[in-house]
Amino acid sequence: MEDVLDLYAAEPDPRRPVVCLDERPLVLHGHARPPLPPAPGLPAREDYEYERRGTGCLALAFAPHRRWRHAWVGARRTAVDFAGWLRDLSDVHYPAAEVVRLVVDNLNTHGPGALYEAFPPAEARRLAHRFEWHHTPTHGSWLNMVELELSVLARQCLARRLPDLATVAAEVAAWEAARNAAGATVTWQFTTTDARAKLHRLYPRQNPD
Repeated sequence: MEDVLDLYAAEPDPRRPVVCLDERPLVLHGHARPPLPPAPGLPAREDYEYERRGTGCLALAFAPHRRWRHAWVGARRTAVDFAGWLRDLSDVHYPAAEVVRLVVDNLNTHGPGALYEAFPPAEARRLAHRFEWHHTPTHGSWLNMVELELSVLARQCLARRLPDLATVAAEVAAWEAARNAAGATVTWQFTTTDARAKLHRLYPRQNPD
């Protein structure tokens, strides 16, 4: 826990950017009957019944100091998919960085081993060296700042019927572009000092001499 909190409190370093990454499942829904468009004196209306259109996954990377986020939309959330998101971060979004300081939770796919499942050993080794790993504690994924961005995304973009992954990708891309252009970020205020005071019960007890 303190490792992640100290990372957030450190001075920004463009050569060693902090990027928080997590994913969430998607459930796709379509209209059972065509919705009615708005008319004079009437709002748009839709039937309460809907059709399930399958599932998918949305992953989000969030760089608080850069005020930047990027989403990937796909069908699965496997170790191979995670490795693909990391290579995209490394080679497309942060090619000039010395290392990317990556904050992830303790899901079993969130580690360097995922790279070896997806790529040949030499490529996996190269990518593993591109990241400095910072894991949130077990049951402490709320310490990952990207959780706040995922909550905003869910409220502003995903809380409606989206019938397929292509529609989700287009809508999320528009949300991402608007939020990046606005320079939205998270003002994180929970510090290591706060953790020691408020979460002292989680620290090992010291026996008095």
